[in-house]
Amino acid sequence: MYESRRQPVLKPTQFLRRLFVHIATGAILIAASLAFGMWGYVQFESLSWLDAFLNASMLLGGMGPIHIPVTEAGKLFAGIFALYAGLVFIVVAALLLAPVAHRVLHSFHLEGSKRDD
Repeated sequence: MYESRRQPVLKPTQFLRRLFVHIATGAILIAASLAFGMWGYVQFESLSWLDAFLNASMLLGGMGPIHIPVTEAGKLFAGIFALYAGLVFIVVAALLLAPVAHRVLHSFHLEGSKRDD
């Protein structure tokens, strides 16, 4: 997916395209996770869609839930979704930082290989 150590750094337009693909992938993951979280809160806790949106988005944003679950199924779902949301937060952060970090490190490799020649 990324260029190897011997290939030149991508042109800015190609890099922006790569960055856009990563941003779009992260947005799709967040949207799907938000929809799943909303569905779970509506199903297991009988929350309104708006309250379910608030709870799921707060968990996905790393803030924590607003509504305290009262049913056993709701508690189980909330716990699993909280663990899942924490992982999604980390994955999306890595997904957004990966192209930038790769570009910076790749430029260092190229500079180092020029000195070795």
